[in-house]
Amino acid sequence: MNSYNDQQKGRLAELVQELAVVRGEVTLASGLKSDFYVDMRRATLHHEAAPLIGHVMLDMLEEAGFGPDDIDAVGGLTMGADPVATAIMHAAASRGLNIDAFVVRKEAKDHGMKRQIEGPDIKGRRVVILEDTSTTGGSPLTAAQAARDAGAEVLTVAVVVDRNTGAAERIKEAGFGYLYALGLEDLNLG
Repeated sequence: MNSYNDQQKGRLAELVQELAVVRGEVTLASGLKSDFYVDMRRATLHHEAAPLIGHVMLDMLEEAGFGPDDIDAVGGLTMGADPVATAIMHAAASRGLNIDAFVVRKEAKDHGMKRQIEGPDIKGRRVVILEDTSTTGGSPLTAAQAARDAGAEVLTVAVVVDRNTGAAERIKEAGFGYLYALGLEDLNLG
């Protein structure tokens, strides 16, 4: 990673700490208890943090070996993944890259087009499954299965913040790669 990328990642970590880390006992969506909560929508929908997320995530994917021609689309389970996918799509466009975004519903709609995945068709395309932060890996795994069912090739799972609570292991056990931009140590939580 070059110094500019380090600066972007460092600034993103500062913003996530400032905007998204809430201290105090909470029950997470997974049912687990924690003495802090990372409310990533406070960062993924922030005017400065969102563009940084897009660029930091793109850089991370590139460093992991996914070049500009490898990824066709990014997305994940609504709602956590939606702004991350949009940030990556915009960052890619600013670099002259063609990466679409898509949204995975928890289940297919029972009306209209009855789709579980919204956005450009991902059948036959190479996709990265995203999440803002993951505790158990359940949301990315649900999204990955839906993407496979839709005919996409899932390249990897990528999250902005890894809580170090088993998501990486569970996702890897399911046969997917796992990447994260920020760990607890980056947020002074580990």
